[in-house]
Amino acid sequence: MKIVEIVPWLVKAQKTFWGEYLFVEVRTDEGLSGWGEITTTTRMANRAIATILRQLNELIVGDDPAHIERIWHKIFRAFTYMGTRGATTHVVSGIDIALWDLKGKALGRPIYDLLGGPVRDDLLLYTHPERRNMVDRERSMQEIQLIVDAGFTAVKFDPFPHLDGASTSNTAYLDGRLSKEGERIAAELIALTREVAGTDMEILVDAHGRFDVPTAIRLCRTLEDAGNIEWFEEPVPPESYHALRQVRDKVSTAISVGERLHTRWDFVPIFEGELADYIMPDVTWTGGITELKKISTMAEAYYVPVTPHDASGPINLVAGGHVMMTTPNFYRIETSRYDLQKYNIYLEEPLNQSGGRLKLSSAPGLGITLNMDYMRANVVDGFGGC
Repeated sequence: MKIVEIVPWLVKAQKTFWGEYLFVEVRTDEGLSGWGEITTTTRMANRAIATILRQLNELIVGDDPAHIERIWHKIFRAFTYMGTRGATTHVVSGIDIALWDLKGKALGRPIYDLLGGPVRDDLLLYTHPERRNMVDRERSMQEIQLIVDAGFTAVKFDPFPHLDGASTSNTAYLDGRLSKEGERIAAELIALTREVAGTDMEILVDAHGRFDVPTAIRLCRTLEDAGNIEWFEEPVPPESYHALRQVRDKVSTAISVGERLHTRWDFVPIFEGELADYIMPDVTWTGGITELKKISTMAEAYYVPVTPHDASGPINLVAGGHVMMTTPNFYRIETSRYDLQKYNIYLEEPLNQSGGRLKLSSAPGLGITLNMDYMRANVVDGFGGC
């Protein structure tokens, strides 16, 4: 079998934070295709990555798709002089997931079987309410109640309001501060969530890397008192491990990081410096199924739980799930909504979700078949196949 074409698919994602999903198809000379995903957080980044994917035809067309490790390094090292993080690991991730999908289909086995076999029957999930609802206390608490009623035992959100120039975006760091008013609003929202969700619900706080060191410490301490939070995620921007150390040394809440860390090399200082209690690599950004498995094994040696950031499209969720089926030190998988039925319009068969858990199919590869009629009808800016 040989690779004959790499096809990026940019597809509308209606009524979601993302607005569009970026998939990648790896076609072969035997008629089999493998599918991956790379969805980024901005339209500009999606189009840049889709353009790079088209250029990969010059690099890996003619290669044997079964040589996953070789192709991973071939792509990764081709970008070494421009930097082996970010865009590089995004394109590596999408291709890698697609190659694992192909291998599973060719061998007639689900990917988790090829990674050593499952250590669990299904996957515990956590989710979050829609960000736009968090400005409306009544609507946000109604959604928290829906999450509880759906069987979830952990919920995550960003409680920090848009005040004094502090943006809710995870790309808008400027001075890293939040006013006392913003701090009070966040604490009230956490306390109200605890009241609605009950004492057994794990409340996870996402700071989106928006704060400087003293602000992050202050906010974390306040939220500890307000609602007994389970973790404080990305308290500071990801560029400084020293800043992360300063926060970690001054708070008692568990720290979670990793959605913006790329490859096993970025996680080495996290483990060696004891900088996080949980790690959350994204299978579509950190290097694909191959890399997520390696990072998870590294974390196992340090007894650090893995909780993938799989909050974009359906392939993101399922690809991370296959690795977590084989990972002893698994905590939960993140999902963008408590009801995953929104993904089913992209799929021939619906996802098997109930009681805050996801059960993966035992079908070959990723175990999902994309609805190609829907895909073709919703292609954006000409990024899609015929």
